[in-house]
Amino acid sequence: METGEEFGPWLSRQLALAGKTQAELAEELGLTRAAVSAWITKRSVPRPTVMGEIAKALGTDLGTVHTRTADTQAGLPITWYHRPGYQDGGRDGGNAAAFAFDADVQVLARETCQNSLDERLVENGRPVRVRYTIHELTGETLEAFRSAVLWDELQPHYSAVSACASDQKVGRVVDAGVRDMFEKGRLILLRIDDYNASGLTGDDYGDGKFAAVVRRQLESLKSGRGAGGSYGLGKATLWATSALGMVLINSTLSVPHEGRTERRVIGRLELPWRSVDGNQYAGPAWLGRPDPETAGAEVVRSWWADEETVERLHLTRESDEPGTSFLIVGAHDVASLEQGKPDSSDDEDENGSDGDGTRDIRAMHRRLVDALGRDFWAAMTGGGSRLPLLETSVRTLRNGAVVIEEEKVDPTDTQPSRTRALRAFYDGSTVDRLTEAGQVALRTVPLRLPLSGGRRGTLGTHPGVLLVTEAEDKDGVPNQVHSLRGNRMTIKKSGVAGLPLGVNSFQAVLLVGHAAGESAPFAEEAEEFLRAAEPPEHDRWGQTEELTLRWSHSAHHRIARLTTEVNAAVKELVVRPKRPGAQESSKLRKKLTVQPKSTVVRRGSGPSLPELDGLDAAIGTDGEWKITADVKLPRAEELPAMTPVVLLDVRSGSRPRLDWADLVAVEGCEVENGVLRFVPGARRATFRGSTDPTSHPVRTELTRLVLELRAGTGE
Repeated sequence: METGEEFGPWLSRQLALAGKTQAELAEELGLTRAAVSAWITKRSVPRPTVMGEIAKALGTDLGTVHTRTADTQAGLPITWYHRPGYQDGGRDGGNAAAFAFDADVQVLARETCQNSLDERLVENGRPVRVRYTIHELTGETLEAFRSAVLWDELQPHYSAVSACASDQKVGRVVDAGVRDMFEKGRLILLRIDDYNASGLTGDDYGDGKFAAVVRRQLESLKSGRGAGGSYGLGKATLWATSALGMVLINSTLSVPHEGRTERRVIGRLELPWRSVDGNQYAGPAWLGRPDPETAGAEVVRSWWADEETVERLHLTRESDEPGTSFLIVGAHDVASLEQGKPDSSDDEDENGSDGDGTRDIRAMHRRLVDALGRDFWAAMTGGGSRLPLLETSVRTLRNGAVVIEEEKVDPTDTQPSRTRALRAFYDGSTVDRLTEAGQVALRTVPLRLPLSGGRRGTLGTHPGVLLVTEAEDKDGVPNQVHSLRGNRMTIKKSGVAGLPLGVNSFQAVLLVGHAAGESAPFAEEAEEFLRAAEPPEHDRWGQTEELTLRWSHSAHHRIARLTTEVNAAVKELVVRPKRPGAQESSKLRKKLTVQPKSTVVRRGSGPSLPELDGLDAAIGTDGEWKITADVKLPRAEELPAMTPVVLLDVRSGSRPRLDWADLVAVEGCEVENGVLRFVPGARRATFRGSTDPTSHPVRTELTRLVLELRAGTGE
């Protein structure tokens, strides 16, 4: 049973909701105003015989007055409150935070699952459980939902946004979402439920998790020490994924608010500036109960809904376990359809369309499962004395009927090699060197932490844990290092530069911060340092503004050195020592040429240029050249940009130039539009690329290749 609120504060709010004064209630009860005041100020409570009279006066039942776990239904109704336009004439074309991420359900899964991990209740040792429900509504079910969200109140606002859609990006998205709902007669809801999480605790307006998520932007109030988020941007993916800009919320609290915990409900709408019936509105709107303590009782606040209301809003939670349900109204996944091609699946007919009209939600289901397995395999893996931090599942419905049964994401199926490596670490069954199939080798790699505030020197050395094991086909791209810290979400994915041809395929995992063990030296400091080195997407470690402000402009070099240590340790484990006179891959190596240094044109006594210093190449399955190149960098304050150019070696005439299919930086550099820009202070850099087979004039096996570095754009 829920904990009831104290009688005085509860009665005070009910009077405000009903628009009654203490004197009016006293007159109805035949008592003095002083008696009612004593109840309000908690100096006394009414006698049991008076409780029934109070229930009548408030238009509710006796049980509600006794338990005080819900507001009475009398008084101010649930409605939408739209923020008035700015008095200085300023206009917002939408929430800028939403533009930090794409309308992509895989990005949504990464951000929302990370937030749930950060809010996990750790005292009971159980994982946080996150369930994604895709639900397509049509016909009467859709009409009932539109009625529940008071669509008639919102229609003028959506019409105003559509009228100005050509001038606003957000307006165009919203206009398309409304047209899709009415023209196709459908609406896709995407609900994210987490359990064993803290819930949106705190006051509607004060400093707390509720206000940080529902009322504010760029504010992050995370619970965990190893929290993934730090910018307060992740919540924006919820609204970015809604073509209607609407998200409804139902939270079960881990800490009571106003004496209760269940069914705290509110909605938030993100629209651009608009003018409706001569009134200007700034952008956001909230669905809730008018707060009588605000001017004119116009601003709405969250309310404690009954079970029937949350059912009509499709917000019913399966238990009273703490956590939050976010319902994205009009969910769309631009990334899965951006090519404009039908998604290939078994449920499509010969014309590329599906017979039951569920292709979009089936594609969304598959992409969610893929993203969860790829990014959170480590958080879902346990072993030894360590339990998983996370459980995830995805299910798909249409008008309440099951389209795809609930599918629990299994990390051993999506990432078999990496989960084997992590479990071996937890079980203490790692080895020093790989000698048999299925083994996991362990090495420690140093992360030398800098002193804060721009001071020179090293705070201490944190020993990261590197795990290496053989790869399996289900792992995806082989020879990768997945790096993660405290909440065990994959942060960085990178290849290992300079691997020789013929090396056995492997997968590696780097654990740093709390992921390396709570007792690891400087784990807390490493966690803080690496968290500051992550951008809003939390998908890499490198130079950030926060890192510069709190440590120094060169602090990211410590991360580059960690990468160098990791690559060296991996090579030491997976590369077989060369035998004297071995001619491994000699035929292929003869086909690849580094342009001689003597051909590099130097201008007078100007600064020296970066030079190619080592190459590895292989021919891919599609006939492309796959090249990894090392670059030696001269000592200089600023290095010029260089363009790698790949040419066919011919006996006479000009060398045909091939196109790059992809070109990526590995370390010591960045790639921008095919141009290499080098990290200041680095002495070496590595990049990797593949040629475009369609640009090859002859079969790849019959060609020899020349790789050049050209200053500038390389034209």
